[in-house]
Amino acid sequence: MQTILGGGGGAGTEITRELFNYTKEIRVVGRNPKKVNETDQLMQADISNPSMLDEAVKGSETVYVTVGFEYKIKVWKEKWPRFMKSLIESCKRHNSRIVFVDNVYMYDPEHLSNMTEVTPVKPVSEKGKVRAEIFRMLMNAVDRNEVRAIVARGADFYGPGVTGSFLTQSVLNNLLKNKNPQWLGKLDVIHNFTYNKDIGKAVALLGNTPDAFNQAWHLPTTDQKLTSRKWVEIMMREMNKEKKIQEVSSAMMGLLGLFIPILSELKDVSYQFERDYFFNSSKFNKRFNFTPVTPETGIKEMVKHAIIS
Repeated sequence: MQTILGGGGGAGTEITRELFNYTKEIRVVGRNPKKVNETDQLMQADISNPSMLDEAVKGSETVYVTVGFEYKIKVWKEKWPRFMKSLIESCKRHNSRIVFVDNVYMYDPEHLSNMTEVTPVKPVSEKGKVRAEIFRMLMNAVDRNEVRAIVARGADFYGPGVTGSFLTQSVLNNLLKNKNPQWLGKLDVIHNFTYNKDIGKAVALLGNTPDAFNQAWHLPTTDQKLTSRKWVEIMMREMNKEKKIQEVSSAMMGLLGLFIPILSELKDVSYQFERDYFFNSSKFNKRFNFTPVTPETGIKEMVKHAIIS
């Protein structure tokens, strides 16, 4: 049995889909879980509740964590450490392995221009401090031989079905409404994204590769060093739109946050959009001979899905 905690999101759905290539015994756990594969077993549960989480983990060989608590720092501080503590205890009790899908918030901002698995953990944001705390909790449990775990990190997600990203909310959605796309921070710095279907393939592969455990992996991400402006231009070209790109400075975020809620919370990590941001996944790509989807293909599929939906 392989279990998805928090299935249903842009990443969780793709991981569930790809796991079908390894096992037909898949349990999807969430508040309102839905089948991705015909044989998926659904379990409705609030995984922030320790007893419900324990029941979800029970019987699982591997547990994939794609949880997305509400994107508010107050919620993160309250729920993430408590969840990680319960997860470790349950997986230790049931001898279940952990594959934790993580982000880059805990990295030292001075090293964003070439992030690797050994980039220093030195967060400056409040959300980054939470991520650093739960990462250390998990790896300390690994060091104590309490659990076996993989930390699978991705850059900002994009792709069909990804709704929470800035690229979706302020670029794609604006263009669909024939409005000018907006970009947080500087347009002419490097930024790269991790395609959600690549995440699905990579996470499922890692979770079914025994010697991949007890270490961190960067999920496959394009190695093209495109600027933020170029990403927006690719999307406009795909949608046959010619619009002026509006830069959203930190000073503007507070005001716009009244209309675009994610901006209020993104301000905490807005430094990521002010400097070169390159997520290096060469360790994974070389180990598994994997070629990430190109930005042009990823954007094409993202737009296609949005228009059909």
